[in-house]
Amino acid sequence: MAFRFYIAFFICGLGYSQTQDSIMDGAPQTIKTIPINTDSIQVKQLKDNELAAKFDEKWLEELYSNALFDTIYKSVTELDFKSIDFPELSTDTLKARLKKLDAKTPFNVEYNPSLENVIKSYLKYRRNSIQKLISLSAFYFPMFERELDLYNIPLEVKYLAIVESALKPRAKSRVGATGLWQFMFATGKMYGLDVSSYVDERSDPIKSTEAAAKYLAELYGIFGDWDLALAAYNSGPGNVTKAIRRSGGYKNYWNIRHNLPRETAGYLPAFLANMYIFEYAEEHGFKKIKPELAYFETDTLRVKHMITLDQVSEVTGTPIEQLQFLNPSYKLDIIPFIKKENYTLRLPREVIGTFVNNEDSIYAFAKAEFDKREKPLPQFFNSNDRIRYRVKSGDYLGKISRMYGVRVSDIKRWNGLRSNNLSIGQRLTIYPKKPYIAPTKNTTTVATKNIQTKPISGESVIYTVQQGDSLWSISQKFSGVSIQNIKDWNGISGSKLKPGMKLKIAKT
Repeated sequence: MAFRFYIAFFICGLGYSQTQDSIMDGAPQTIKTIPINTDSIQVKQLKDNELAAKFDEKWLEELYSNALFDTIYKSVTELDFKSIDFPELSTDTLKARLKKLDAKTPFNVEYNPSLENVIKSYLKYRRNSIQKLISLSAFYFPMFERELDLYNIPLEVKYLAIVESALKPRAKSRVGATGLWQFMFATGKMYGLDVSSYVDERSDPIKSTEAAAKYLAELYGIFGDWDLALAAYNSGPGNVTKAIRRSGGYKNYWNIRHNLPRETAGYLPAFLANMYIFEYAEEHGFKKIKPELAYFETDTLRVKHMITLDQVSEVTGTPIEQLQFLNPSYKLDIIPFIKKENYTLRLPREVIGTFVNNEDSIYAFAKAEFDKREKPLPQFFNSNDRIRYRVKSGDYLGKISRMYGVRVSDIKRWNGLRSNNLSIGQRLTIYPKKPYIAPTKNTTTVATKNIQTKPISGESVIYTVQQGDSLWSISQKFSGVSIQNIKDWNGISGSKLKPGMKLKIAKT
């Protein structure tokens, strides 16, 4: 039994990582269901600070960029261990700190000159990347630690996800290793990670961490050493055993490193260097920033019908980019419903209640939307309305979709896109629902056509927009009033509202 088990992992390791180009969850209530107008649900619009919005845009660009993942991989495969002049960290100080780390972790964190050079190289040349990773880690590390603790895996293994994927849940190597823990297709399947046209659970932060914990536990069971278990995770158990043989029977990682594949030779030093830097981040001037959305501020619900992240965004007012960040395993931004499968939607806690209280109406809205999408081209546009958009630096799908008043899923469908990745210079076909004029130095808003106000026949009332109001929420306060009615009566072309605005509403 043990022998067959060893052989299975030997094969699994070769298939999984030898060519892996990585380095990187009260009392029931009776609540009245709010009817939803399935023809025109609007995204909740709140007043925002323009400067902060620009900062957010830069953050979203970072979330969709693969540059950090590429940088991490390059840093590992090209480690040369050359001496680095970095007087800010003395050898004696480093030795003392590594000794403290070594005392509280099962990994071998003893000082050696090669590790010193890697640490100093990272501190000197990769400060910006490390700060970004520290910021991202505030969201991911709590969920990693929970799963690792369940399987009795050292919590320091959380730093392995930095080396594997740079904390990018949709990171994909050129050979197909995918997700935070960079599973190949076959290995992911072995550990229960579903991969289909709609779903890739290798990108699910919790499920993939559970799979990685199981795999690492088995590797540790084989080698009895966490350093070697990590090396086997990267290159496969077979390459580690060959390195042991070629080294004359040595088992210490540093003694067999020269006989390991080039990537694996830099793998553990990169892991240990990141561990040191994260553990002593404040001493080196890095800031531990509270994440914009912490893991404990989110919750999940099991979907009951197929729904898209675009539709969820419209009914909850949650930005599409935030939903994509929280639900990275859905490749097409579509959450399928399949009996006996447990597909979940992760949302900010403040909108979970809204979704659950109105889920019947929301799913009815989603079904109506899917019924409309049976046609191959948008039914409200003709070929003359089509434009060709050239992707520029800083563009991402959410940004482009807002420019033209369309959905991210529409852009992906029109262009046959199966991921959110875009390339500079790429051409996209778009059927815009609103005209777009790029802002000039004296223009800060999108220009739109003048909309004629339709007169109200009969009596009307004046409604003052409150903080948090949206066209949809206002329409629900007046019987028989739709979003389009409010737009027509007040000459509104988009969906943005500002607190204090006066809206004319017909009495019914």
